[in-house]
Amino acid sequence: GALQTFLAPIARCIDAPILIVGHMPKRYTKLLAEWLEQSIGKRCREAVDGDVLAPGTILLAPGGQHMRVARCPAGRMVHLDIGDPIECCRPAADALFDSAAQAFGPRLLAVVLSGMGRDGCAGARRIAEAGGRVIVQDEASSCVWEMPGAVAMGGYAEAVKPVKELSHLALRLMNGDGV
Repeated sequence: GALQTFLAPIARCIDAPILIVGHMPKRYTKLLAEWLEQSIGKRCREAVDGDVLAPGTILLAPGGQHMRVARCPAGRMVHLDIGDPIECCRPAADALFDSAAQAFGPRLLAVVLSGMGRDGCAGARRIAEAGGRVIVQDEASSCVWEMPGAVAMGGYAEAVKPVKELSHLALRLMNGDGV
């Protein structure tokens, strides 16, 4: 899928923590984390409440729980909750994006891949307002362009590209280069 296609070329090149939200139930997120780890060759697991974001960490929001991040004495920490669904989703990208915009500000890069609904759009606005970067998958390479399309049409994406190009762009942005 798009997630594996995006992560495979960059996972070993990026030291920054990678946080992933997928709209799926609990039993599938653990399997997805295991599959991603095997396919990209880097440790990936479901997040646990209280996880401190360490370099090289790849954490997946557990099905049925929002994943948020907050500043803590050790850096940034994951908080999981079963608050109300956002845009009919739990976990929701908006929950992560909102909190990450506050916790990381301009040091944040958000990537929105193929998905249904408008989840991620409000959070992308907050990321952009905080000086962070947002890039999204293009319509041609998306199975469902609702999520990336909402972010792009809202004017919050600085780049709209095929998923394979997004990987290389993410690396450039994280190394301090422009779009």
